Amino acid sequence: MDLFDAATTDSRGTPRSGPASPLAVRMRPVSLDEIAGQQHLLEPGSPLRRLIEPAGSGAGRAAPSSVILWGPPGTGKTTLAYLVATASGRRFVELSAVTAGVKDVRQVIEDARRRLATGGDETVLFIDEVHRFSKSQQDALLPSVENRWVTLVAATTENPSFSVNSPLLSRSLLLTLQPLTSEHVRELVRRAVADPRGLDGSVTLADEAEEHLVRLAGGDARKALTILEAAAGAALSDPVADQATGPGDTGPGEGADDGAPGIPVVGLATVERAVDVAAVRYDRDGDQHYDVISAFIKSIRGSDVDAALHYLARMVAAGEDPRFIARRLVISAAEDVGLADPSALQTAVAAAQAVQLIGMPEGRIVLAEAVVHLATAPKSNAAYLGIDAALADVRAGRVGTVPMHLRDAHYAGADRLGHGKEYRYAHDWPHAVAPQQYLPDELDGRRYYTPSDRGFERQVTERLQRIRAILAEDGA
Repeated sequence: MDLFDAATTDSRGTPRSGPASPLAVRMRPVSLDEIAGQQHLLEPGSPLRRLIEPAGSGAGRAAPSSVILWGPPGTGKTTLAYLVATASGRRFVELSAVTAGVKDVRQVIEDARRRLATGGDETVLFIDEVHRFSKSQQDALLPSVENRWVTLVAATTENPSFSVNSPLLSRSLLLTLQPLTSEHVRELVRRAVADPRGLDGSVTLADEAEEHLVRLAGGDARKALTILEAAAGAALSDPVADQATGPGDTGPGEGADDGAPGIPVVGLATVERAVDVAAVRYDRDGDQHYDVISAFIKSIRGSDVDAALHYLARMVAAGEDPRFIARRLVISAAEDVGLADPSALQTAVAAAQAVQLIGMPEGRIVLAEAVVHLATAPKSNAAYLGIDAALADVRAGRVGTVPMHLRDAHYAGADRLGHGKEYRYAHDWPHAVAPQQYLPDELDGRRYYTPSDRGFERQVTERLQRIRAILAEDGA
């Protein structure tokens, strides 16, 4: 059930929060100025801003159109739909794709048509989780979108390219919402503590508690405010609960220098009890960040899959950017696993792409699979050592000149210079290995790559020995 369901509505059907509404509903932005993040969609003159701004507020305001809002949970999709209706004075109707059927959709559309025909208000139809609609349900929306009987605002957390029918997608403006940053969530939390619509200064939020709350939210504004409301309720019902502090707990007033006498402090212990999730001692900008990621990579390198999963869990629970974790896995696959298992790099790259596509919390599964693969794979840093050894020679000036027979011979005059003379085309030789010198004279015989005897590189070792033996022949 959407949070709007707990609120009352006005004569146009627009949600209106009451004192008993959840904090996330009461703090829903009522103007563009209150929206945190998504500035890329709200630049002056942008399609969404023209759709939201009241008629006459800007020159050349676009006629009502239909939009599909794609983004992670708690990033403002429902809020934007609400603003499209309220700012322009349109009627607001909400359907949830989880519970609504084709009959409900057609009924709303028919009602909207009658209202337009009799000079009534335009209708904004908000469909949450539109990706859950079947093909027939999505098809039922097409006439209303094409004829603009309603302004459709559809929200989805799934990629619309795969979850929304092409005809509906082609008739709508697709807008992608970005995940909220920690600072965006922090801004919303602080506003909720102070704003009369929210907690109205009835509690003070300690710094460490705020940090834990922001981490738990994971960029989801609705989740952050729900946690805050639970913690504030606990503090107000038992204002001395935070007096009993344990190791690492923040007691009343600690980290909250602006706390006023007589006002309960929501400390770290209160937040932990309210959501039953202990704070992970992990500072993304401090030593803990570097210590944990170091232990994570070293556990993978050391083939301790259980330790690697433990450190992965610590980072995920602390709200570490999953893209950062995925990038480190790609590096580990190349540096530590290498050609002992060439598929490890494929797994790591696929994990990085998947995390980017699906986000969290499901991304944790993808990351875990990559961690298990890398930790249990045979290890070799031979390629890593090889490129570093080659770079060391180059940086030391040991480069030499390219052998004459390997130089480019595809331009006029190259033959006269001797370029390409006596070059041996590899495919003309047995095993496609032509015996000739490839390195410059100064480096002839230099070895950079020494494969290990582990995993796939055991096969590479045998083949490389045969290749190097052929290359060493004079070819006469």
